[in-house]
Amino acid sequence: MINFGSFPVLGINIHAVDYEYAVQQIVSAARDRRSYAVSALAVHGVMTGALDEEHAARLNALDLVVPDGQPVRWALRWLHGVHLMDRVYGPNLTLFSASALADAGMSIYLYGSSQGVLEKFSDNLQKRFPALQIAGKEPSRFAVVTSEEQSRIAQRIRDSGARAVFVGLGCPRQEVWAYEHQQLLNMPTLAVGAAFDFHAGLLPQAPPQLQRYGLEWLFRLYQEPLRLWRRYLLLNPAYLRKVLFQKMGWDRNSAKQKRTKVSYKGYA
Repeated sequence: MINFGSFPVLGINIHAVDYEYAVQQIVSAARDRRSYAVSALAVHGVMTGALDEEHAARLNALDLVVPDGQPVRWALRWLHGVHLMDRVYGPNLTLFSASALADAGMSIYLYGSSQGVLEKFSDNLQKRFPALQIAGKEPSRFAVVTSEEQSRIAQRIRDSGARAVFVGLGCPRQEVWAYEHQQLLNMPTLAVGAAFDFHAGLLPQAPPQLQRYGLEWLFRLYQEPLRLWRRYLLLNPAYLRKVLFQKMGWDRNSAKQKRTKVSYKGYA
């Protein structure tokens, strides 16, 4: 089990941990009925905070932010000398957490995406982990709700008896959701995004070799060029430039956690 601590990458606090540590923390929080907000960030996720101080404050208020992308893991090594053997990839963390929660006899709640994706995702999870109990599933409304309705959503999740929530709203909406529900849910919240589509069998994952060398973005760009070209062709070079500036000491703000007052978003 590895936990080297947390380190700023472009002002975002990234936890240098392995799968075993992350899963242990999630199961412990579920067992204790304790809020524990988790996100797995790749380059795009880090850049959403690096370019928005308000969102950076949300990310830095989460309990565990793991390096989902290889370039984020490499930044930990290059900037801070932290040598992780592997990233903590959101889709894998989803499966490891589901397995551990099933073994512990604790149920989960699926929130986000569409009803069709949720049905396929939940079916596949239960085929893989027959002991896993899915206490409920609720699709995204793709809308903004009032704080009162947000409280009612949280109440439905609590009433289901679930001990953990997997959230798939896409970045950065799912991180906002996790942040805003920290005080509303007494259970771990995992913002795992594309894991819903991957494990529903609707979106293929990049081959292992591309994943290993940090080229998963190229595979996803090939799949969805119209939706993703701005994310990868604009943000990836900006990320590399900002990491270089942090390394050279040219951007001192990147080495600090950004803290500012945040506004309510109410994503649902």
